Amino acid sequence: MLATATATATATATATAFAEESGRADPSPEPWQQAQLDDQASASARKLQDAMDEEVPDLFLGLVTGESRDTQKDLRTLRERWHPGMVPMVIETLRFGSGAQASAGLIELLEDKTGQKFGRDLNGWYSWLWQRDEQRHPYYASFKSRLYSYLDPLFAGYFSTDRETRIRLDEIRWGGVRQDGIPPLRSPVMIDVESADYLDDDNVVFGVEINGDARAYPKRILAWHEMFIDTIGGVEYAGVYCTLCGALIMYETEHDGVRHQLGTSGFLYRSNKVMYDRATQSLWNTTWGQPVVGPLVGKGIELTRSYVVTTSWGEWRRRHPDTTVLSLDTGYRRDYGEGVAYKDYFATDRLMFTVPGKDDRLANKAEILALQFPGAGDEKLAISADYLQQNPVYHHELGHQKFVVLTDTSGANRVYDSGSVTIVSYDGRDSATDEQGRVWHLSEDALRHEGSADMSRLPAHRAFWFGWVAQWENTELVK
Repeated sequence: MLATATATATATATATAFAEESGRADPSPEPWQQAQLDDQASASARKLQDAMDEEVPDLFLGLVTGESRDTQKDLRTLRERWHPGMVPMVIETLRFGSGAQASAGLIELLEDKTGQKFGRDLNGWYSWLWQRDEQRHPYYASFKSRLYSYLDPLFAGYFSTDRETRIRLDEIRWGGVRQDGIPPLRSPVMIDVESADYLDDDNVVFGVEINGDARAYPKRILAWHEMFIDTIGGVEYAGVYCTLCGALIMYETEHDGVRHQLGTSGFLYRSNKVMYDRATQSLWNTTWGQPVVGPLVGKGIELTRSYVVTTSWGEWRRRHPDTTVLSLDTGYRRDYGEGVAYKDYFATDRLMFTVPGKDDRLANKAEILALQFPGAGDEKLAISADYLQQNPVYHHELGHQKFVVLTDTSGANRVYDSGSVTIVSYDGRDSATDEQGRVWHLSEDALRHEGSADMSRLPAHRAFWFGWVAQWENTELVK
């Protein structure tokens, strides 16, 4: 490399000067001197290489902003200093525009160095890139921080070379909004059933009951906000809705005595919403409930999941006549009509953002019930919603956890810890019968039979197949 050659030349010159000064005819240094010179050359090479690497973000950012004084010269420099980890830097520079001349030069550079011919198809480049092991440029995080800080200064806190990471940085893509640009609903206004005249019986709601406190969060509202922070039954929860993945997951915000103030980062990982926390600006994987970039990585943090049911407003209201429900008075002006938000996205099986791979066992946006339990280790399970509709009583085991899924007449799924009990029938509403003929009464937190231990409700949520399998590639599928 250029840095090594320069350092070696410097070392040779030093050795020659030493020989001339000492009067020796042979300029070759003694072995101990050679070792010292080699160390000096290596150190000099590292410093020079680091200085050149550090300049790479400046060259790319100059092309993005149009501040490059000599586009052709900068392109030649990038070619000379090429590193495989520059591929995502080129792609992101192209996404945000760099002028016709610079764009053409970057595409030519990318195609020459990779042997691929995707031209301006950025999704094609990403798909190719993600099939290879990550080769991160030493200053890629710095580039990413500075690039996205042009869009929102708060983005600068997400990425830096000294931040711990659990996932590939080149898979963290900007979703098109600023931090909390899709505004979470914090302590939202809730109204009673009689006041919720804006809802029709067939409208989709996410229903939660904790410690007797029943609440409904309509999909038509959450599609515009993607997160609510609310205290339910005395416990603060974050209901995190990834619209692109069709998944709402309930998390307790407190972990080991620390309450995390979560928000919407503005970024995606494999088309899945990425959260952030206000205190450290760490990035969190929504499906995992864990920090994946930043100072909280490696601290053993995993938020506790709770159960939630995706159902119709009419069915939820029947079960919970005393429920409260989100008010249209959110503090924001949006068209909260049923099916308005993301209408075009939901109408097809196409994705808005590319993911590394697709699993054709189901259509991308086929709905599944997603299960992951603390006692199941790395085992994950997806069950087709259509399959559950046809099999309203379904027993299975994940890790050491035995469970039963009951699917009611509205198509809503609830999962319970079955233990040694086998449920054989379910009336689709309020009661189920086991193989001994005992009748169990269904509630949101448990199945109950007098004289028997409760079958506790287990966390589970609905999701699109592609979004779940993108996060858990080795998931088991029942269909």
